[in-house]
Amino acid sequence: MPKAIVFDLGGTLMEFAGMPLNWSDYYIGGFEKLNELLKLNLSENDIQESANKLKSYNPRTSKREYEIKPEDIFNDIISNWGEKPDTNKVIGLFFESLRLKANIYEYSTELLKKCRNSGFKIACLTDLPNGMPDYIFKPAIENILPYFDLYVSSQICGVRKPNKGGICYIADAFEIREAEILFVGDEEKDFLTSLNAGCDFVYINDFLINEKTLHL
Repeated sequence: MPKAIVFDLGGTLMEFAGMPLNWSDYYIGGFEKLNELLKLNLSENDIQESANKLKSYNPRTSKREYEIKPEDIFNDIISNWGEKPDTNKVIGLFFESLRLKANIYEYSTELLKKCRNSGFKIACLTDLPNGMPDYIFKPAIENILPYFDLYVSSQICGVRKPNKGGICYIADAFEIREAEILFVGDEEKDFLTSLNAGCDFVYINDFLINEKTLHL
């Protein structure tokens, strides 16, 4: 029996409605809107180069497991722009231009309540979207955030799945062994994370079907 249950977020407990796993196709539109809002006078070539540079950081294609600060990513992107607006303003307006709408799945709140009421420590482990800081992501999960004993993002632990570092970070915080954690997710990289960390794993659909095995 595990002592803690760790949930992935995107695709497991929530989603950004209409967004695919890889957001690269939306980068040009984001920079076009940014160009309009800040009156940057970027050319089509400038916008394409900015989108390409952001794509080069995308973990879905680069397969990087270490995390990079959003400020570092966007400082690199704007380095060739004629005008150099405030980096944090650029980050905020870029993600605002994507018009992201968070959708918490219907079962999520009740499931988290059951897990906590059954005596488990509850954490989440999420890879943030490429270049997105925690302060932009966390409002998307504000309705379920109170049910976690610990929120851990790739920015917080410094690595991305399938690196085991996030699970190790949570185990240290809860003062338990990695083997005492059950990780619940929806992707192969979640499964590989658990394999690398030496903890049990279950896909969210199977977890919902087999809640009774954990006496929830």
